[in-house]
Amino acid sequence: MLVITLADEKEQIHTIPLKDTKKVPRWRRCKRAMKEIREYLIRHMKADPEKIRLDESINKKIWERGSKNPPSKIRIKAMKFEDGVVETEGINAR
Repeated sequence: MLVITLADEKEQIHTIPLKDTKKVPRWRRCKRAMKEIREYLIRHMKADPEKIRLDESINKKIWERGSKNPPSKIRIKAMKFEDGVVETEGINAR
């Protein structure tokens, strides 16, 4: 995890494991993966659930292989601003 702190924002790069998506039915796995990403960011960025903004690139990466086969992990860059808003964007993941 890389941490860069500026005066008004905190930036981190995370690799989020999505292993719990295999515990739900196949047709619900991508929806569960998105929920896991939000839960991970709430825990590690210490943010409110309403103040997390996921970029479209993360959504596309999760859904690119269909709803039944999301990736097992994803890398994201998360930035937390002074007002508590957390904005994320996807990094080219494997």
